Amino acid sequence: MRKINLILNGEKRSVYVEPNDLLLDVLRDKLGAKSPKCGCDRGDCGACTIMLEGKSVRSCNILAIEVDGQEILTVEGLSRNGLTELQNTFLQMNSFQCGFCAPGITIAATELLDKNPHPTIEDIKESLSGNLCRCTGYTPIVDAIFEVSKKDK
Repeated sequence: MRKINLILNGEKRSVYVEPNDLLLDVLRDKLGAKSPKCGCDRGDCGACTIMLEGKSVRSCNILAIEVDGQEILTVEGLSRNGLTELQNTFLQMNSFQCGFCAPGITIAATELLDKNPHPTIEDIKESLSGNLCRCTGYTPIVDAIFEVSKKDK
C-alpha cells in the first residue's frame, strides 16, 4: 500500500492504494465519488470520464498511483454549488433517459465549453465521440450543449 494525495472536487484528500488499483475503483470505492461509472473497463464507452488537471480522461485506464498530487473533478464537484447551466439545460431538454452516460458526457461537454464556448454542432459531436449513449440517439444531448453554447457568457 502507498499513500497518495490528491485534490478531489476542490478538497484535499489522501488515500492508500495498491500499485495496481485503478483510479475509477479508488474514486468510487474509497473516496465516494459515484458519478464515474464502470461501463466497459477498456476506456471505450466514456462512462468513467473525469477531469484530471483540467482535461477529460477515462479513469478506468489510469492507475490511482499515477495521480498523486493532481487535481480531479467529477460531476459531484461540478454540482458543489448547485447544477451548472449545462446540467440545467440537459434537464430542461430531457437529454438523458437512463442517465448512465450522463456524468461522462457532462464532463466531456464541460471541457468542450470551457475551451470553446461557442462550438459548432460538428465540434460538439467530435467532443462526444468517445462517449457512448445507448438510449437517446445523441440528438437531445447535442441540442442541449448547442443551446448552452448560443448564450453569451
